[in-house]
Amino acid sequence: MAMSRRTFTVTAERGRDPWWVTECAEVGAVSQVRRLDQAADDIREAIAYLSGLPEDSFGIEVAPVLPDAFWEAMRGAEDQRAAAAAANRAAAELNQRAARVLRDEGLTLRDVGHLMGVSHQRAAQLVG
Repeated sequence: MAMSRRTFTVTAERGRDPWWVTECAEVGAVSQVRRLDQAADDIREAIAYLSGLPEDSFGIEVAPVLPDAFWEAMRGAEDQRAAAAAANRAAAELNQRAARVLRDEGLTLRDVGHLMGVSHQRAAQLVG
């Protein structure tokens, strides 16, 4: 039975430019880095020392402290991406329906493609 790997949470908050202040409150480790992507590697040694665990025996989750407006904008962007994906699926289905209508009317694939602004090969894909 595999043991679950322990994970420490490290908060990262902007300090004086250009520094991020990182803290693992669970063991009392504090550090600072210039780039957020360096936070976990930078504080790992301190966590290992203060917790008595080998450096390779635990994971680190960096939790940046950011303004609520950032998270709201990110959620809004994700909602818009999901809506765009749904709209693209609906548009693709309507394109297929349009191509099939023209083909059912007896038009050639070249004519279907010409009327729809696509190649005859793409018209064949839409119909097929």
